[in-house]
Amino acid sequence: MNDWGPNPASKRRDKLYIIAEILEIAKEGTLKTQIMYRANLSFTQLNDYLRFMLKIKLLDKILENDKEIYKATDKGLNFLMRYREITELLKESENYKNNVKIPPPHLLKRN
Repeated sequence: MNDWGPNPASKRRDKLYIIAEILEIAKEGTLKTQIMYRANLSFTQLNDYLRFMLKIKLLDKILENDKEIYKATDKGLNFLMRYREITELLKESENYKNNVKIPPPHLLKRN
């Protein structure tokens, strides 16, 4: 199985799940340390994800009062919305019901 898909044999979060989690945390804009703690990522993991997400424009980095704020872009919010839709579809499917991790309810709330 590739690194991007759900792994039913493991409790680990897949990369798309972590990206969605970071986007949820950064919807209104937040500090790097807040993302690290709330998403439960190591410093190295966080930097890898932030670098990737900035590169593909899912996140913006804004300087505010001499602090770097990370905020989801419109593209990032669109990704988050589509991720939620896909996880809902998979949740409803009998074939996937027991094999796909669904984000916790606080990440699925609608705005």
